[in-house]
Amino acid sequence: MSLSDLALAELLAEAAGAAIRPWFRRPVLVETKADFSPVTAADKEAEAAIRRLLEQYRPDDGVIGEEYGDDRADAERVWVLDPIDGTRAFVAGRPLFGTLIGLMEQGKPVLGIIDQCIIGDRWIAGPDQPTMLNGQRVHVRHGLELGAARIGTTSPHAFDPADFACFDRVRAAARDTLYGGDCHNYGLVAAGHLDAVVESGLKLHDWCALVPIITRAGGVMTDWEGQPLTTSSRGAVIAAGDADLAAAIAERLAG
Repeated sequence: MSLSDLALAELLAEAAGAAIRPWFRRPVLVETKADFSPVTAADKEAEAAIRRLLEQYRPDDGVIGEEYGDDRADAERVWVLDPIDGTRAFVAGRPLFGTLIGLMEQGKPVLGIIDQCIIGDRWIAGPDQPTMLNGQRVHVRHGLELGAARIGTTSPHAFDPADFACFDRVRAAARDTLYGGDCHNYGLVAAGHLDAVVESGLKLHDWCALVPIITRAGGVMTDWEGQPLTTSSRGAVIAAGDADLAAAIAERLAG
């Protein structure tokens, strides 16, 4: 059976959700990886389920996953997976984690899904499809100055001291700052509920799926210098409703 990339991405999200839901708010062993981030059986089972389907439907594509590493990472088309973005939230029983599924073609993100399998929020965007949330088209909010903007970040503790000093200048200038939310925050920017997200220390699997979600909703996603994100980016990101707000944030980050 032939599936479009968008249809396959939704199938992958369904498989990941089916693997994750039985573990939610259940006793679960939490392991600590080399970078001190947590991982659970739910993370591993969800990524394994996605990889099995990719091997079935896209055997020639590459895969980069948080839990099981790289497979044909130099392929023209590469799927980038984060089975549970926000494992700390998952372990604590907070339904604000998400499964991230991205597709890169020639190194550029072209398709993305944010799937929250507990509350049922799913954002999806692709080359020929604008960002949809649960089947409805969504748009970012345009035209806000930084002083009127509501921004978000997962945790102030996720920044190293130098980056936090930069972020704190943005926080001081914004109308309001929300903490927590992981990838869900980016979906909220795409849907016009949150105006920007500022983070650093992200890896490719943390941001690849988010770029199409933000941009196909009319927003922008860049590094802290305002440049497009690439596989060599250091993982300091701005996601914002429009270029003017992103530029204002970048100016504050630069001091």
